[in-house]
Parts: sequence; C-alpha cells; structure tokens
Amino acid sequence: MREEALARRAAIPQADRADSAKAAADGFLEGVPLSRDQIVALYWPIRDEIDCKPLLTRLVDSGQPVALPVVLGEDSPLELRLWEEGQALYPSGFGTLAPAETAPVVEPDIVVIPLLAFDRKGTRLGYGRGYYDRTLAHMSKTPLLVGYAFSGQELDFIPRFDHDRPLDILVTEAGLTRFENA
Repeated sequence: MREEALARRAAIPQADRADSAKAAADGFLEGVPLSRDQIVALYWPIRDEIDCKPLLTRLVDSGQPVALPVVLGEDSPLELRLWEEGQALYPSGFGTLAPAETAPVVEPDIVVIPLLAFDRKGTRLGYGRGYYDRTLAHMSKTPLLVGYAFSGQELDFIPRFDHDRPLDILVTEAGLTRFENA
C-alpha cells in the first residue's frame, strides 16, 4: 500500500505542485478554525510531499505561533519546538529543518501532518515509522489533527488500527474535508 501511495504522489506533475501548495494554504487559512493564541505544528517538507512552506510563511508572517518537529530517536516521540521570528533553522535529520535546541518545546493545539495517503473516512497512511502516532499518544492534550496532502493521494481504503488516530480535517489543493467519524 505504501508503494502504491508513493507512486501516486510521485506521479503528481511538477508543474502543478506550486499552485497546489498555494491553494492548500488558502484552504487551510479559510477553513481551519484558528485563534491567535493557538500553536500550530507544521513540518518541513521532504521528498515529494506537498509543500507546506506557503502556509508556514503566512502563519509566521501573521504572528501565529508555529512549531516544527525534531526527531530525537527512532523509538521516541517527536519534539515540537516553537519557531520564533528571525530564528535560524537547522538540519534535523531526514532532510528536514527545525529550530535550535534552545527553542521552547511546546504542545500544539493543531498538528498539521504530512502523509502518504488518506481515505474518505479520515484514515491516514504514513511512512510506517510511527513518529506522529507516538507523538500524539505522548501529548497531554488532544490537538486538532489536520492532514495536508495532494488530492491525488486518496486511496479507496486504508486499514485503521487501534493506535491510529484519524484525521479531524484534511486539506488539499481541492479543498477542505471535515471527518465526523474521526
């Protein structure tokens, strides 16, 4: 299933990716409920994931608190560090960038999560290493979970296991979907 999902995502034309990233950012800002004091955890895109940097830039420019994940170890939850304006980003493994070790560690109110695939029930398929599953299970509060992807990443069905937290919202270049059964 992961191989099929990777192939689908890779097949999305390069010429469409920048417009898709901008449309997804617009959809997020128009449809995801957000207050000024809420912390939004984003990610630094890798491989051929939808580029969330247009959303990241717009949130930071508006003064919205934003956190980025840091991989601490293969079996550890991600550490979510606040990215403060003007702060440099540093390589943090897997081709990602993150705030410095001195940045405050936070628990976000909204977690924007990359994925390989999703289905119509809000089930997400990740890379299979469990970083986000461990992170969500480790948090003391339940954040709004927002999948961020290309619409072409949809699969008919993805099995959901006990440890899988379904998406609350999915944002793609085609719009926003809320999941009631999540």
